[in-house]
Amino acid sequence: MTILLLASCTSRGFITSSGRAENQKAKQLLQGIWLDEETDAPYLYIVGDTIYHTDSNSTPVYFQIIKDSLFTYGNEVARYYIDRQTDYTFYFQTLSGNKVKLYKSENESDSLAFPDNSHHIIPTYTEVTQRDSVVYYNNVRYRAYVYINPSTMKVTKTIYSEDGLSVDNVYYDNIMHICVYEGKNCLFASDIRKEQLKEYISEDLYITSILADMEFVHVDKEGFLYQANLCIPDSPVCNIINLLISFDGKLLISAVE
Repeated sequence: MTILLLASCTSRGFITSSGRAENQKAKQLLQGIWLDEETDAPYLYIVGDTIYHTDSNSTPVYFQIIKDSLFTYGNEVARYYIDRQTDYTFYFQTLSGNKVKLYKSENESDSLAFPDNSHHIIPTYTEVTQRDSVVYYNNVRYRAYVYINPSTMKVTKTIYSEDGLSVDNVYYDNIMHICVYEGKNCLFASDIRKEQLKEYISEDLYITSILADMEFVHVDKEGFLYQANLCIPDSPVCNIINLLISFDGKLLISAVE
């Protein structure tokens, strides 16, 4: 994640792109590990201008303190009013109106609760997954393959914790490879990516979804029918897209009616 900010130095600290002075002293006070005052559980880990969360799916987020508010710049910009800040306490109000009360940890081992998000993001699939379907049509034997390949393409989904804290979760998208054989003769072989299916789903779903699965359905006189599942991670929301491969190797994509 890269955030581009226009800044210039003054005697008060830094000037943000909106012209508002950032409170560098307040940011310095926030450095370290912060625990929930009620449960003593690790809550935030702040290093430099970055906030880390305990959830391994959550991406680190850039932050600023401007006047009486904490601003985070992730997939969305969020503002949290600060109720109290000292060397060892930090109270702020979340987007849902809840008050989060934190105190600074003095135990370095609490850092183990925070994964190294710089290189560890949980993908839907961790290795190539192969599915092989043997089917018959008009007494001819065919093999319909699906290879699900994890990729490095990231999809960001903004969620809100029970406290009302905005958190960006990052997931890996997948690339599907499908191929159909009649004996040793390859009728069709191609990678399928999410962008090929963009026109068949809404813009909002496209932005937050991953190509989660691909399944062979059946073969008939029209050809070999596959269905792609475009899903929002950690959600029951999915769209299904039909991919029909004809016997002469042509691909027809359509939305499920």
